[in-house]
Amino acid sequence: MMTLDSTFLLDIRYATTNNFTGEQMYDCGKCYLREPVAELLIEAHKEFKKAGYRIKLFDCYRPRPIQYKLWESVPDPRYVARPWKGSVHNRGGAVDLTLVDSTGKELEMGTPYDFFGERAHQDFKDLPADILQHRSLLTETLRKYHFSPIRTEWWHFDYNKNKLYPLSDLVWDCN
Repeated sequence: MMTLDSTFLLDIRYATTNNFTGEQMYDCGKCYLREPVAELLIEAHKEFKKAGYRIKLFDCYRPRPIQYKLWESVPDPRYVARPWKGSVHNRGGAVDLTLVDSTGKELEMGTPYDFFGERAHQDFKDLPADILQHRSLLTETLRKYHFSPIRTEWWHFDYNKNKLYPLSDLVWDCN
């Protein structure tokens, strides 16, 4: 993504220990997506930038061997896709993200990234008005660019233009 638009912020959590497993999953933090997915995310990012925000990416394409490791930590299909079926992340068609303001500070979304509980669910409404507005801005803008949220995570969006890409085990080169 960064070669297509360097104004995205990257915080690829699975390349660090700052994730729900507490283990580094990726050798380095990179964001890969299928070309049509990346192009539409760039268009959404342009709209956010006009409003004074930027996208911060937490995860993009995820090799399926990593999906197995995540499943070992949290074998709950509400939060981690079954690796034998694969996820949209394993196909290069999903992003985990949030919005930041002009100074790079994350907008408050009610929970941190990868919080597994009802408070992170899309339909959880017992939140302050500003948090509900932030979530709505994120979701409604991304919907315009063919990204759909999942019910249990405010940060996860799947590309939904009727293209199911093949599963991939490819692990990227960090050089």
